[in-house]
Amino acid sequence: MTQSNNNFLYSYEDECISYESLFPVFGQEDLVRLDKIYNQLDIDSEIKKLFSEYKINTTEDQAALHHVYRSAYGENNSNVSSYFYEIAKSSIEQCINLKVKLLENNIKNIITIGIGGSFEGPKLLLETITQKHDRSFNHIFLTGPDTQEFIDEIQPLNKAETFFIVSSKSFSTDETMQSFNLARNWIGTDFKFKDHFICVTSQFEKAKTFGFDKASTIQFPNEIGGRYSMWSPISLAAILELEDNFIDFLKGGSKADKNLNSNSNYLEFIKTIVFSDIWHNNFDNKHIRVLLTYSWKLRFFTNYIQQLEMESIGKNANPTSRFRKTGQTIFGGFGSTAQHSYFQLLHQGTASFCADIICVETDKKNNQLLFAQSQAQSSLLAFGAGVDLKDYEKVNGQSPVNLFSLKELNAYNLGYLIAFWEHRVFLTSRMLQINPFDQYGVSAGKIFTRKYLDTNGG
Repeated sequence: MTQSNNNFLYSYEDECISYESLFPVFGQEDLVRLDKIYNQLDIDSEIKKLFSEYKINTTEDQAALHHVYRSAYGENNSNVSSYFYEIAKSSIEQCINLKVKLLENNIKNIITIGIGGSFEGPKLLLETITQKHDRSFNHIFLTGPDTQEFIDEIQPLNKAETFFIVSSKSFSTDETMQSFNLARNWIGTDFKFKDHFICVTSQFEKAKTFGFDKASTIQFPNEIGGRYSMWSPISLAAILELEDNFIDFLKGGSKADKNLNSNSNYLEFIKTIVFSDIWHNNFDNKHIRVLLTYSWKLRFFTNYIQQLEMESIGKNANPTSRFRKTGQTIFGGFGSTAQHSYFQLLHQGTASFCADIICVETDKKNNQLLFAQSQAQSSLLAFGAGVDLKDYEKVNGQSPVNLFSLKELNAYNLGYLIAFWEHRVFLTSRMLQINPFDQYGVSAGKIFTRKYLDTNGG
């Protein structure tokens, strides 16, 4: 930590990532105060609870065990019974082994029916780690509920060459069940159900009522939340392509878990970012954070993080907390595209915001223009520019920027980055004293949609 104008510029580096803060708006005294709150809340013990079978998801009375999949293949950071490791390994092996059967059956189209975490995770993995022309299958994701999506995407396909993955933790999600029924009717009776359908769920008994048996079901524990399920068989579509590379993804996540549990430098890194997020949102009127990726392969990363953060910490403030603002509004996307649309507002508008920018170090040589854009835009957002510009050309600056650089874009480092982001969300939730593992705001929409249908027909 180095002092600059009574504020503190912070940097961090390890084998997967490097980080630099630009134009921070809080200083050492603020960090000390926030660290005092961290210690008063005994958040170090909360971290230990997370990596155990402790029922840390208090409203749903269950543990949060998504990290078990990482520990099962990486370093053992989770203090849970061997039963959960056995489930994790057997289910991932079931996913990998399915590929042989599909190829033998001349399957060419893999349709993943799912929404939320059942869509965002596998979609991100496929787009980030695989090349379209190298994939064994043509992948389509059906989110529903607009039936036109099914008409456009599925009806032109050859039924004999098409296989459906029904991804639903609860096996009751309205959009997913509608799309599943459309798919089952489309396949019809000319083909065996088990040759064209498999489901991924934590609710086997519900799946059975729709015709799935143990051979056509891949199960995972109910203690794995939807937006945290990327590490599980919910990523089946991606696992079919990644195969052992998916294990590298899990190992990268496990490495971040190990750092959180035993590396003081990494913990300081996470805490500093968490403290800055809370500070900006509560005391500096920066309720918006733009997340920009300067890597075309990472273009879906913002979508994934939107759900992870806004569904996890988009909650009411805890009445006993010192902080009245909880989660920030996250938006963004591929940085180069953004520069030609909403960057005008970022550079010369009146909105108050902070920014996360992600680039890839190898692009210094491989994508020089792209990498130069990431560095130039980070500096402009943070510090502005007045030199060599006319008055109407000058940009605002003075927006705090977190600049992340992946050493290389691969499965291991992506796993590390996403696990880091989960740690960021979890520590933020503990500082805010809210539960990051439920989503009753999402549930409310489902309840009242059903009430409308019951009242108005449908």
